[in-house]
Amino acid sequence: SPRMNLALDEVLTTRVGDGRRNPTLRMWEWNESAVVIGSFQSLRNEVDPEGAQRHGFDVVRRISGGGAMLMAANSIVTYSLYVPASLVAGMTFADSYAFLDDWVLQALRSLGIDAVYQPLNDIAGPSGKIGGAAQKRLANGGVLHHATLSYDMDGQVMTEVLRIGREKLSDKGTVSAAKRVDPLRSQTGLSREAIIERFTDTFATLYGAVPGHITEEEYAEAEALVASKFATDAWLHRVP
Repeated sequence: SPRMNLALDEVLTTRVGDGRRNPTLRMWEWNESAVVIGSFQSLRNEVDPEGAQRHGFDVVRRISGGGAMLMAANSIVTYSLYVPASLVAGMTFADSYAFLDDWVLQALRSLGIDAVYQPLNDIAGPSGKIGGAAQKRLANGGVLHHATLSYDMDGQVMTEVLRIGREKLSDKGTVSAAKRVDPLRSQTGLSREAIIERFTDTFATLYGAVPGHITEEEYAEAEALVASKFATDAWLHRVP
C-alpha cells in the first residue's frame, strides 16, 4: 500500500544509516492511487478532498520534503535510493540530487529521451517535466533519495485532485495540465515494465548492484510504523 511504501522508506534508510543494510535501490509497486504530500506541506493547501475521493486517491504524507505527487496506480515509476551520508559528503544539496539521479538520466537517454536534471529536484525532457525527486537525511547517517516519474499522466485528474496544479495553470494561462507533465509512455512507446527493467539494468551495470529483497523483520518493522505513524490522522494532518 502507499503507506507501507512510505514506512519501508523510513525503515530501510534507518538500516542503511545504522550499517545493518547495504546501500539499496528499491522500485515501488502498488495497485492503489494516492496523493503523497511532502513532510512540510499543509494538507488543506495541497489537496482537494472531494476531488481525491471522487477519483479514488488516498492521501498520505512522506518523511521527505518537496511538493505533492499524484501517484495513480500503474501510471508512475517510483524508486528510492537508501545510501550512507558518506556517499554525498561535501556535496551541496543540488549536487547530491544531480549525482543520485544521474543513472536515471543515463537510462532515459538509452531509451531515446534527451533527459536532463533541472535544479533543484526535477527530471525533464524536451517536452517538459518528467518527474521530481525529494530527500531526507537522518541523524544516524542514512540518506533517502526518492523520485517519481510520470508514465501516463491524466492532466485533468491532476487539476481536480491537487489545488497547486490549478494555481500553476492559471498563473501560466495554460488550459490543460497535461501540457505540464510529459509522460514516459508517449515518449518511448514502451510498457511501464520495460522502462523499469531498463532502469534496473542500467543501475546494475553502472554500480555492480545485485538483486536483493526486503526481510520479514524489515516488513514487520514497517507494518508497525504504518500503525504508529503513517496511518494516523496526527501525521497526515500535522501542521509543520
